[in-house]
Amino acid sequence: MHDLPTAVTSQYSTWTEIEIRQQPDCWMSALRSIDSQRAVLDTFLSPLLAQDNLNIILTGAGTSAFIGEMISSVLHRHTGKRVTAIPTTDIVTNPDDYLPQHQPVLLISFARSGNSPESVAAFDLANQFIPTCSHLVITCNQDGHLYKRTRGSKNGFALLMPSQTNDKAFAMTSSITSMMCSCLAALVPQKFSTPHFTRVAQRARDVIAAHKEGSQNLPDSDQFSRVVYLGSGGFQGLARESALKLLELTAGKITTFYDSPTGFRHGPKSLVNNETLVIMYISNQTYTRQYDLDLLVELRRDGIAKQVIAIADQPDDISSSGTHCYLPVGEALCDTELLFCFLPYAQFFALNQSVRAGITPDTPSASGTVNRVVQGVVIHPWVTQQIGA
Repeated sequence: MHDLPTAVTSQYSTWTEIEIRQQPDCWMSALRSIDSQRAVLDTFLSPLLAQDNLNIILTGAGTSAFIGEMISSVLHRHTGKRVTAIPTTDIVTNPDDYLPQHQPVLLISFARSGNSPESVAAFDLANQFIPTCSHLVITCNQDGHLYKRTRGSKNGFALLMPSQTNDKAFAMTSSITSMMCSCLAALVPQKFSTPHFTRVAQRARDVIAAHKEGSQNLPDSDQFSRVVYLGSGGFQGLARESALKLLELTAGKITTFYDSPTGFRHGPKSLVNNETLVIMYISNQTYTRQYDLDLLVELRRDGIAKQVIAIADQPDDISSSGTHCYLPVGEALCDTELLFCFLPYAQFFALNQSVRAGITPDTPSASGTVNRVVQGVVIHPWVTQQIGA
């Protein structure tokens, strides 16, 4: 494990916290880098986006895959293209189910290290299956296989994130958010340009500054054994990442679950008991927000969960009637922008629970069951003989 710099050791005790707190600065650095490459990036992307039948696939493994879940809908809305989020872990096992062979594809790969076996294999399988496949690789590691492979390819473009986003800690924090904002800026520059994103970064700085000395607005509790995160639309991907972050940093000591508010009623709600903490991300979309608040009222009325917490941007009477966390006061943000302000809540909460459980956040898996770069994966060559449909 890397040693902490002397300059920051006295202030923050873990790389995990440093990397949570550095995020807004990393975003702006990443966006300025894209600005400097805009002409050559547009030369690569513009002919692709001009194709009416272009499929855009957002891919990655683990946390990197959840980026696609969070932003696929906004990319579809602004590009007018079919945009799907498919984990590399699914592409590798079932390439013929997920890789369209008769339409052009832009495969956007998110990878912190770029060395995960599935990430490299998905890249190669896409080239094998799709005659007109192009690659946009967004990665944090210039020494990774994906970055090197893309730099030498005729059908690819690599966006390298600032070096500090190649998180030294186990958990992905500054890496995920920097790759996410870079993808938005690359494909939708009219909406997520550097000047526009400045206000989002400042709002996130306010959120992070409110968590002094690692403390945070979510209450501490020794009386819950499971945590449920709920969110609608792109916030369901946010809920999934939040659940994984807490599970990882507590080495599985806290059981986690995620769902959408409407989906939660269809069976999963049965897992709520008096040791369950429910955390709901409240949408700023007027229509969607109604469904979020309906379930919030229902869960509080049920009185079964240990606690039900609403995390929201703008105050409302329903959220305020129970435990809630509001962002520091500021201009209302759209849900895509809120992803960057809500994620630090989940990151800090996971960090705090890890410390409370006596776990080292930077290396939570003492047994080595899980690793920073996944191990033990055997990539099998594709064989075109199949049984059944």
